[in-house]
Amino acid sequence: MKLINRTTPRFLIVTILSLSLLSAVALAGPPLICHPFEIDGANSLPWISHDWNLSGRENYDTSKLASDTIAILDSSNVTLVHMETLRRATLYARKDPLAAKQLITRLVSRAEATKSATKSATPPSALAVFDAGYLAETYKQWLGAENNPAQRFEGYALVQLALQRRGNDPQMEFAAALISVGNASINGQEHAEKAIAGAKNDPLLARNLSAHFLGAQSETLSAMITRTKMAKE
Repeated sequence: MKLINRTTPRFLIVTILSLSLLSAVALAGPPLICHPFEIDGANSLPWISHDWNLSGRENYDTSKLASDTIAILDSSNVTLVHMETLRRATLYARKDPLAAKQLITRLVSRAEATKSATKSATPPSALAVFDAGYLAETYKQWLGAENNPAQRFEGYALVQLALQRRGNDPQMEFAAALISVGNASINGQEHAEKAIAGAKNDPLLARNLSAHFLGAQSETLSAMITRTKMAKE
């Protein structure tokens, strides 16, 4: 018996596709956490693991997490560097609830200082808003509801605001598209299209899009965000 035929209501087909996507994402792992982003050797938080997760051999002092992270973020205008730095920060933050709270508090305060600025604000102010939103989303995927100091923040809304401020930034569109993966409340179609189109002139983004999510047998990040788009059409 066919599960889907020509008489199947369209909304049911969309529901089935969405559920399939959610299941696949759940099995693969949180998309903002389980894949390290390539940053061409740029400065970021210390990292000795050859995998996506902490190796257990790190001796990083998490009491410095907030100050170290912000110093790195302030020194780079490359969105992918911000994404990888915040991914690493979230992995460290899970081990230290106090450091986790300090980091999101300081990033939100840093973003609030620029949210009232005009659209002509410099790119770093847009990135400050992005950092707060993106960290909130990574926390949601990794820290759990009970231990998440960013639970009340709408991270994706801040990322959208950052995109309005930033203007044309395919790497930030890529970040927004990844946030939409497995999230039925966010339509990442436009973000995915802009990221893939922009990668033609951005070799670093192109390499990240062509990277496999978890191992050579898994799908590429480009396929992942495109599949999200197809499931929501």
